[in-house]
Amino acid sequence: MKFRYLLLALCVCPPLAQAEIYKSVDADGHVTYSSTPIKGGKRIILEPSSSASSSSSAPPSRQRSESSSPRDFPRVDGATQRGRDDTRRKILEEELAAEESLLVEAKQNLKAGEANPEVFKGKDGKTYRNVGKYDEKIKTLSDQVELHQNNVAALKTELSKIK
Repeated sequence: MKFRYLLLALCVCPPLAQAEIYKSVDADGHVTYSSTPIKGGKRIILEPSSSASSSSSAPPSRQRSESSSPRDFPRVDGATQRGRDDTRRKILEEELAAEESLLVEAKQNLKAGEANPEVFKGKDGKTYRNVGKYDEKIKTLSDQVELHQNNVAALKTELSKIK
C-alpha cells in the first residue's frame, strides 16, 4: 500500500526528476551536453513540460516558431557556411559520379546475365535450362540496377537542395 503512495507522489511531482544540463560548443561547432559542469559550458535552464497544456496555450512571449534558433545558439558566418556547402557539394558530386559508374556497370552485368541462361547437364548427358536459377540471378542483377538508380536519384535530390 505504501508503494502506491510513493508511486503516486513521484507521478505528481515530476520536477523532482530533473537534473542540471550543461551545454558546450567547441571551435568546430560540435555541441556537447552533460549532466556535470563542462569547462567553457553554460548551464541550460529547462522548464518542466506539462502534458496537460499545449504549445498554443503558452503565452505569446514564450512561443517560438519552429525555424527560429535560441538567442545563444552559435552562428556561422556566411563565408564559413559557403565553404561547408561547397565541400558538401563536392562530396555529393563525387558520390554521384561513383554511383553513376556503378549503375552503368550494374546495367552491363544485367545485360550479360540476360544473355547467358543458366544451364545444367542431366544424367542423360543432355543440356537443360535452369529457369529458377536464371530468374534468381536476373532478380539479383535487377535489384542492383534499381539500388543504384535510387541512389543516383537521391544524390541528385540532395544536390538540388544545396544553395
